[in-house]
Amino acid sequence: MAESLSRRSLIAGVGAAGLTAGVAAPAAAAASASATHAPHGREVIIEAGWALVEEPGGPALKRDVSIHVVRDRIVEVREGRIRGGARRVQLKDQLVLPGFISGHTHVAGGSCTRGTFEGTRSYVRPLELAEQLNDKDMDALTAYNLAELIRSGCTTQVEQSLSLRQARSYVRVAGPWGVRGYPAGMVPGVPRLFSFWPVVNEPVFEASIPETLAEIEANRQFGMRWNHSFDDRIRPMMAPHATDTHTPETLAAVLAAAKQLGNGIHLHLAQGAGEAATVQRRWGSRPVAWADSLGLFDVPVFGAHMSGADLALDPPLLAQRDYTYATCPSAGGASGSLQPYPEMLAAGVRVNIGIDTHSNDYVENIKLAVLKGQARHGAIGAAGSVPSRSPQPLDAVLGATRVAADGLHRPDLGRIRADAKADLVSIDVSGFLVGSGALPPQPLVNLLYANGTFVRNVMTDGRWQLFDSALLVADQNKVARRGGAVVQRIWDQLRAEGWFAQ
Repeated sequence: MAESLSRRSLIAGVGAAGLTAGVAAPAAAAASASATHAPHGREVIIEAGWALVEEPGGPALKRDVSIHVVRDRIVEVREGRIRGGARRVQLKDQLVLPGFISGHTHVAGGSCTRGTFEGTRSYVRPLELAEQLNDKDMDALTAYNLAELIRSGCTTQVEQSLSLRQARSYVRVAGPWGVRGYPAGMVPGVPRLFSFWPVVNEPVFEASIPETLAEIEANRQFGMRWNHSFDDRIRPMMAPHATDTHTPETLAAVLAAAKQLGNGIHLHLAQGAGEAATVQRRWGSRPVAWADSLGLFDVPVFGAHMSGADLALDPPLLAQRDYTYATCPSAGGASGSLQPYPEMLAAGVRVNIGIDTHSNDYVENIKLAVLKGQARHGAIGAAGSVPSRSPQPLDAVLGATRVAADGLHRPDLGRIRADAKADLVSIDVSGFLVGSGALPPQPLVNLLYANGTFVRNVMTDGRWQLFDSALLVADQNKVARRGGAVVQRIWDQLRAEGWFAQ
């Protein structure tokens, strides 16, 4: 789709696909009832059983907190009741947190790979087929995955779309839905990446450099087109795939574009042993040190995975740089891997929880980050030569909110305090399976028994996107039906190719 397309026609086009903001014709009675009772207007007082409130000494859990929201901002926070005639939302059995920020997503890639590749197959082919979708079908796939992210409390995504086409789709859906996003097309994108990676084909890689430079320029133009759009909720980044798929020339072009956009860089960094070995062989140093030598950390950087990091050298260096590590506990599927979360925490690196690709359940990923991090620390902490710290629920929640906001240079995000943006999520911590029938004494610990289905309300920029468990940005049934139909066609093609028999 041409970049000259006006915002008005873009929104109208999404509307034609049935994905516009608002619930035009909810199919479910419960969703209809919740939409009817959602507060209208731009002023509301939220009365929470528990809330993580920003105080002069740092964030603190407080009981019986009132949060006064006017338009896109929090204007007052206090324990007890706030006077006034604004509409009140009673969340006395719930925990209210700042909206979650995922430091690493590939939104459109989630549902077409989930549950089909774990442990036996590569997810490459489903992603290649997703890239071949027309714009309408790609938007349906994006919408399904973005609805899941909202449903689990993720109000902001640092989004590395797997191609520029997918980044455009993200903006077409996220913009009208009121989502906060830092999108970028991955460079090299899926159409070219797998011709020379992960099994590195050096001649093909060398020949691809002019095309990579062209992709960087196209993504820069995309970023300039949409920077600060949709009431400043969309702020594009630059997203080189990884250090082993770039050269000093291409990363210099990425850095120049990122400085022009002003929003930072997002990449996979030291994601595995193969990347580390390739960069060492080509440039004589490991990925983090090489990126540092090129000045990449002159701008904010979000880096994912780091399973191939030099844990003796990289964490202390990164703690001194403008860097946020996105650990992704469900990367590679539900089983995932044990990433170096405890070592990064111990070194003082900013650590965020990233979604990656296959799971869009942010609450589940908070839980997995804590449990897997504790398992890794328990296995290596006592005998390891590298400092390690066992992550606790508060570490993960702060990483999902305040820490990520700091990495984005956004002190107005990730905090419940006066003058912060009204990005909020409420979670049932009292009911069956997650609670005990009463408001718990340590609600962050109850998150270890929760998942995204316990999220009850989500607000971004002062606008409700989920209210009383009902999705308000679109007809949930229609989003699910259209997204499912697209995935079914991808699966049918995979079945015809014999992919499931592998």
